[in-house]
Parts: sequence; C-alpha cells; structure tokens
Amino acid sequence: MNKVDQKIVVLTGASRGIGHATVKRFGAEGWRVITCSRNAFDDRCPWPGGEQNHIQVDLADPKQTIAAIDQIKDRLDGKLHALINNAGISPKATGGKRLSTLDTDLRVWGQVFHVNFFASVVLARGLKDELTAAKGAVVNITSIAGSRVHPFAGSAYATSKAALSALTREMANDFGPLGVRVNSVAPGEVETDILSEGTEKIVRVLPLRRLGQTKEVADTIYYLCSEQSSYVSGAEIEVNGGQHV
Repeated sequence: MNKVDQKIVVLTGASRGIGHATVKRFGAEGWRVITCSRNAFDDRCPWPGGEQNHIQVDLADPKQTIAAIDQIKDRLDGKLHALINNAGISPKATGGKRLSTLDTDLRVWGQVFHVNFFASVVLARGLKDELTAAKGAVVNITSIAGSRVHPFAGSAYATSKAALSALTREMANDFGPLGVRVNSVAPGEVETDILSEGTEKIVRVLPLRRLGQTKEVADTIYYLCSEQSSYVSGAEIEVNGGQHV
C-alpha cells in the first residue's frame, strides 16, 4: 500500500492476547499499527517496523497517558483512522482469588479505572482532531464481566468495563457529529496464555461449547474499523459464544 494512502491505527495493550492478534490482523490488511504498551517493544514480535511504531506508556499513570498523546501525534500526518482501547488490567488476590468490593484496596480501584476507563477517553479526546480528519473509528474493548458478576473477574475490573460500555454510548453521541464512529467489543472466555483455573466449567455450559480465539475477537475489531461497518456506531458486539444469552 502507498504510504500516502496507508491507514493508521493506534492500539493500546498490544503486547499479548487479543492485542497481539489485533496487530497481526490490521497488519495483514496493510494498516500501519502504532502500538502502546507498558512494556518495551519485544524483538520477537513478527511485524515489520514494530519498534519504530511502539510507544512505551503506563496507562495507570495519568501524566504518562497525557504525554503519550504528543508522542502519537508526532507519528501521524494529521490523520488517525482508528483508535482501539484494548489495554486492561484485572488484579487478583493471593493465589489468584477474585477481589470483591469488600477487599479491593482503594488504590487498586484507582489503578484499574485509570487503565481500563480513563485512558480511553483521555486518548480519544487528545486525538479528536486526527480522528475527525480521517472520519475514523474508536473501538473500546469491554467484557462479559461488565454485564454480570463473573467468577474470576474482580469487582474493580467488572465495574470499569461496565463504565466503558456506558462511555462508548456517550462517545458515539459526542463524536458522531464529527464523523467519528465509536463502538465496543465485549469478549467472553477467550483462549490466551493465562486462563483462570475453572474456566473449563464455564466453557462446558456455553452454547458453542468452546473457548473463543483471539483471532475471532480481532476480526470483529477490524470489522468495526472498516468501511463494512460505516453506519454502525454506539453498538457493543458480544463475542462470547452465546455466553450472554
């Protein structure tokens, strides 16, 4: 693809799982992917130009998040075709135990909300002009845990994802007049390197009777950033094998 015509996507939480699969999906379509992660770029990542297009930022730190906006702008030519807010953290207690509303430290609540919720609106607002110039799209990655009590996801994680779902609707309303579409994807039980013990019990009662694959989530994210979804905004797509029914 000619560099002048090449579309650009900014993706947070790119270092593993759904984020990793999404980089590969967009890269395969010829997009330039600017990745944001709290980790430094890993040379084992297979996509070309990855190190030059990587920004190391801890989204739990508001100052770092705001500073990252200027770093992103420096890598753009005035246009951003998609922003994918995928970064998320779900702290656990000792032994991987779920953290409830009764035992989650307030500092943990703050950290979770900064990464899972506030960073999404800070980045979208900071890159508003570039998204507008490209008539781009924003995709927020929520979760099945945002709509029900989940056996493994902690209370801070679940409520931050519920808030992100509400934020998606608000942003769709506010960004729509600018020509920018805003949607969300809510994954369920997806096969990654780290699965909570007991996930197999959930899978046994899912309508599709299997774990989701990261590629399946990445395909849905790509759809919401493509022309195929040009009249879709304010929607949340459940990618969970029927877990929500």
